[in-house]
Amino acid sequence: MIQRLFAERAAAIVAESPGAIGLAAAGSWLTNELDEYSDLDLVLVTKHKLGGDKQRMIEWANRFGKLLSAFTGEHVGEPRLLICLYDDPLLHVDIKFLTLEEFAFRVEEPVILSDVYGQLAQSLRVTSAEWPMPGYQWIEDRFWIWIHYGLTKLGRGEYFEAIDFLTAIRSMVLGPLLSISQGQLPRGVRKLEKYLPGSTLQQLKITLAAHDRASILKAIHTCVEMYRDLRSHLFDKEIQWQTETEKRVLEYYDEIAELPQRMNN
Repeated sequence: MIQRLFAERAAAIVAESPGAIGLAAAGSWLTNELDEYSDLDLVLVTKHKLGGDKQRMIEWANRFGKLLSAFTGEHVGEPRLLICLYDDPLLHVDIKFLTLEEFAFRVEEPVILSDVYGQLAQSLRVTSAEWPMPGYQWIEDRFWIWIHYGLTKLGRGEYFEAIDFLTAIRSMVLGPLLSISQGQLPRGVRKLEKYLPGSTLQQLKITLAAHDRASILKAIHTCVEMYRDLRSHLFDKEIQWQTETEKRVLEYYDEIAELPQRMNN
């Protein structure tokens, strides 16, 4: 498989590089789910901090193969990440540049590919991974305001904006909560097709609205239904529901739903 061949070559290069401490693999590698469409997630640990220095990060990336293009990951809040596209073979590779101290703080347990001084293995032994879980109160405090926002865009006829809003709701709310409900880590909407029961998957598909008022209205309603159901099963009693906000926003939903009839009159 091209990902493993690439990783083996990179590991050999790291092992012979004086400034490197080691190389590890993350992502799909950890669950043995690599296929022909998978990207490769690498963690390069160096003696001196390189993360955030684009030029030096690209210099390292060029050592691993025929680099076509690369950019840093500020858009996902991670300037230490270099997102690369290589050729011969064509392969997407994400390289995170960390110091040994930074390597200890992680969301998953990587597979060590090269460990020049044994320091990566030692770090893994004395520290543990912690995946960031969504804050239920954080979601509840925002959900109904977000729904109101989507309804205002629908009411104004900004359908593309409303469709983008629905995408955000799936990614930040429904996807993570649905994953947790199935005993999976909350990774947005990744692999929901694999984990969700058929009936739930069909319901989620309704949130994929067409550029059509009725379709968007139904999608928003389905988002509300799914959220309320997930909330009732996942949230504990310590979570304060925004009951009054919910009530007013659902009343506003009814107002927006009646707009076509009013316009016809």
